[in-house]
Amino acid sequence: MQVKWKAQLKALLLLVLTAVLVTACGGGNGGGDSENDTGSNSPGNTAKKEEEKVKLSIWHNFAGDDLRARTVRSFIEKFQAEHPEVELDAQAIPPDGYRQRLSTVAAANEMPDVFFTYAGSHSTEFYKAGLIQPITDIARAHPEWKEKFFDGAFTPYEFEPGEIYSAPIGMSATSFLYYNPELFEKYGLQVPKTWDELVHVINVFNENGVTPIALGNKAPWVAQSTILGSLADRVTGTEWFLKAVKQDGAKFTDPEFIEALNYFKQLVDLKAFQEGANSIDNTQAEQYFIQGNAAMMIGGAWAVTNLAASASEEQLAKIEMTTIPSIPGGKGEPNTISGGPGAGFALSSRTEGKARELALELIYTLSGPEAQKAIAESNSLVMYDTEIDETKVNALYNKMFQLVKTVGVTPVYDAYLSSEAAEVINNGLQEIMLGGSVESVAQKLQAAQARAVAE
Repeated sequence: MQVKWKAQLKALLLLVLTAVLVTACGGGNGGGDSENDTGSNSPGNTAKKEEEKVKLSIWHNFAGDDLRARTVRSFIEKFQAEHPEVELDAQAIPPDGYRQRLSTVAAANEMPDVFFTYAGSHSTEFYKAGLIQPITDIARAHPEWKEKFFDGAFTPYEFEPGEIYSAPIGMSATSFLYYNPELFEKYGLQVPKTWDELVHVINVFNENGVTPIALGNKAPWVAQSTILGSLADRVTGTEWFLKAVKQDGAKFTDPEFIEALNYFKQLVDLKAFQEGANSIDNTQAEQYFIQGNAAMMIGGAWAVTNLAASASEEQLAKIEMTTIPSIPGGKGEPNTISGGPGAGFALSSRTEGKARELALELIYTLSGPEAQKAIAESNSLVMYDTEIDETKVNALYNKMFQLVKTVGVTPVYDAYLSSEAAEVINNGLQEIMLGGSVESVAQKLQAAQARAVAE
């Protein structure tokens, strides 16, 4: 009996010990193996989820409060909302300092994953430096999207056959002649179609205390982009310019380019621009014009976007637009604007794996059909076949849209020149406005472009 009791006690103790061991090794929230613990509230699981977040960075220059800038930022926010697994570092950098900031990180090979880049020499230099990679996978995944872009939209971004490195989210149109019909009517003037007519209206407006042409050239690209591109093309023709860019049978010290710079200098000498034009920015110049202080303004499509954010519909409805007047004996077409495919988003060559997949999706979000339509409805031109709700755009945008359909498009200088050469001509125009030598500016431009081609 005693032996049997002892045996039963031994068995009971063994059972209890086994239960304790099982509890200690496998059970409960406190003692489990972290790899097997799938409890949603466990600290280990939360940490794991945090670790799984994909880090992605994007830089752009849509830092303002205009409709286009707000629209682009809204699509970045849309992407972020749809991808909680992404830790997105989005930096909006003011346009005046954007290129320099991007150049600084490019020199250190520390590019953001996705960044806004300009068509022409800007993106070309990134390609030559091996800093960007194709985004062709987007076109393969969405062939209908690519087909809806206008002819030539991808040309500046096709660095290799069959590969695209960006998609424009806008059309660069830089040299519309905006004018105030009421001021022309007040002084009995016709809108100028020739250079002589332009000289005449400048003189009349000056005699009556009205600024002929509003210009804000604090950021020196403005005069180059809005005035010189079209003005010089009127004189030299497009073929000459493209040869000069390549340094193939043409130089920026040639007589025709000196003549083009002299036409710009003539505007300066005629006091076509308001005092201190080099000290105010283009937004200030736009306000100066819309308030009736200037009869004309030579500006890009962005002016419509900017004015839409600040001017009344009544003010916008009073503004008309045309092209820069023709030049006597000029080799270029008379009825053109300067422009072409606008800037778009590029993908860093260092971005790979899951980050690359998500970066491509971000680029598509920003350049896809929904974004193109929204950008167009923010009173900004796009190179994409989209239907827009005309009730969402202003009267001035409609006038611009109709004008674009009827004119030719010639190159913008800084889209084709090297970065150094673009900086030289930008600063050179400021020098001319301050009394500098046309010939000196031409020589410096030629030297800079020759160096770039030789490299």
